[in-house]
Amino acid sequence: MLYWLLWLSFIAYATFLAPPDRPETLSLIQNLSTGQWDGINPLVIALFNLMGIWPLVYSAVLYADGRGQKVRAFPFAAGSFAVGAFALLPYLALRKPNPTFIGETSWLIRVMDSVWTGRVLLLGAIALLLYGFTQGDWTDFVQQWQTSKFIHVMSLDFVALSALFPVLLQDDLARRGLGSRWFWAIALVPLLGPLVYLSVRPPLARATEFATSEAAPEVSLEG
Repeated sequence: MLYWLLWLSFIAYATFLAPPDRPETLSLIQNLSTGQWDGINPLVIALFNLMGIWPLVYSAVLYADGRGQKVRAFPFAAGSFAVGAFALLPYLALRKPNPTFIGETSWLIRVMDSVWTGRVLLLGAIALLLYGFTQGDWTDFVQQWQTSKFIHVMSLDFVALSALFPVLLQDDLARRGLGSRWFWAIALVPLLGPLVYLSVRPPLARATEFATSEAAPEVSLEG
């Protein structure tokens, strides 16, 4: 129920309380999407591209989490590339706790499970953050945040995605036999905490093999 209320509140806020749309919003989105960045505040450029990294971060845990759910994770993960937390909140409302992974890993899960995927995303996020913070104009960004629905809602979406990731983190830690001792170290650092985690976590296959070996001790054929 909580996630449905958050979802409805987010929609209501974006619709009725956020600043109005600006005539140039569509042109701004097109220029950001096609790399035509001349004249655009680097903070806006960085934020827009970071909002493309967040869905990949979620996908790295959603596809494994969705294996044990009644609803498929793919539509929600795909939708998050367009509307961020607006697409993910319904999944969080419908999912059940899922601290185990059963079955073979698909090619998509293997790709998203790879530490190299996490490391590429981490390097990309660091580069974007450095670019935004060193080249950006904070006064202009605040002014746009106060007057542009697109910038305003995108910023809040970033905050929402940072706040919601720990909901999935606990089960992902358990699926890999890591326990909860790392939870707060990851959860309290927005974006970079999850990305560092994705860069070093053990793969599902190894965790599954470990769990299997714990349940059924290996019989040695030597000697």
